[in-house]
Order: sequence, then structure tokens, then C-alpha cells
Amino acid sequence: MGLEMSELEPVSRRSTAEIVADRIRTAIMRGTFGPGTQLGEVDLAARLGVSRGPLREAMQRLVAEGLLRSERHRGLFVRELGADDVRDVYIARTAVERAAALLVVAGDRSAAARRLTGALAAMEAAARAGDPVALADADHDFHAELVAASGSPRLRRMTDGLLVETRMCLAALQDTGPPAPDLVDEHRVLRDAVRDGDTERLLTRLEAHMNDAVTRILAAMPDVVPAPG
Repeated sequence: MGLEMSELEPVSRRSTAEIVADRIRTAIMRGTFGPGTQLGEVDLAARLGVSRGPLREAMQRLVAEGLLRSERHRGLFVRELGADDVRDVYIARTAVERAAALLVVAGDRSAAARRLTGALAAMEAAARAGDPVALADADHDFHAELVAASGSPRLRRMTDGLLVETRMCLAALQDTGPPAPDLVDEHRVLRDAVRDGDTERLLTRLEAHMNDAVTRILAAMPDVVPAPG
């Protein structure tokens, strides 16, 4: 897949390694750099308009996050996620978002519902436009807003990395994801449960949402044996 310059715009030479890492992270998340892609320092440094020092620091951050892997004498590559990785990403997401949901319900539900309503509106607009990339972005933002509304910076940091890995997992779905209206409805139910303070419904539907995603992703992956039952 070719590079899209809109996703790898030059950054100021005074930019930090964190900003550089964010640009590369976004490119990985959106599929500009697919699984297994080798990332060359010279090319990336030129595209981003930065020296190789900050770039190397940024790439090492992404190695630590698990988005890149380093091969001795070969370089850095975007990680390829297998079935066990998919399951683990969603196990972690379920744990983090469940904890966030409990905090949200115990806190200012009205403010949280307003944040989720904004993300939901973006999902609805993307679904009407038939824009799968915008829909995926809005879905990503919905879950980020849910965790952010918990007020926990640590849960939010964990979620940031997990959502990028989620987008890498979803690359396996291609056209096997749920219809856009169904996806929007699932998130509307989550928003309504937050608004109403219905903890049981929120947790039950959140877990079902995660489990369904795992089932769909694994079904789209080659050489994955379906679970019995």
C-alpha cells in the first residue's frame, strides 16, 4: 500500500519525538503501513521533515508499545497480529473499558452521555455517507471518549495503545464487519445505558460488543480453527 502524504505530513523540526510517534502511529492505525511493512529511517525522516535522532526515539516508543518489531540486522517492521494477539487485545480492551464504564456510571453520567452523543453523531454521519474509514475513526473516538469520561489518565493511556492495535486487528475484517446501521445501533445502546445509569446493561452489551468483534475478526483470518460449540 502506498504512502498517503495527508497522513505523513512534515512536522516542525522543533517537534518532539512524541509528535513524530503519533504521526507514525496514525499511519499504522489507518493502514498506510500495513502489517509486515519495513520502515526505513531515511525515507521517514525525509517525509516527516525531522532528523533521524527524534525519529529513532519515536520508533523505539512504538517498539515498546508493541506496534513495531525489531529484527537484528534487518530493521523495524510493523507487527503482524495473529489470532492470539486478537484475543488478547480484546481481553485487555474489555477489562479497561469495563473499569472505565464503572467509573463513568458512578460519576457525571450526563456529561459522559454528551461526549458519547458527539461521537455517536459522527458515526451516524459516516454511516449515512457510506464512508468506512470515517466510521472506523468515529467508532475509535466513541470508545476513547467512554474511557476519557472515566477521568482516569492511566486507563486512557492504555486505551490509546489498545485502540491502535484494534484498528490493526480490524484490517483482517475487510468486508466482513457488521453493517454500518447495526454498528451504530450497538453504540447507541451503550450511550443510552450510560445516560440511564444502567450498569448491568452497559457491561453486558460492552462485553457482547467485544466478543462479537473477536468472532468476526477470527472468522476472516486464514488458518484459524473455529472454537467448538
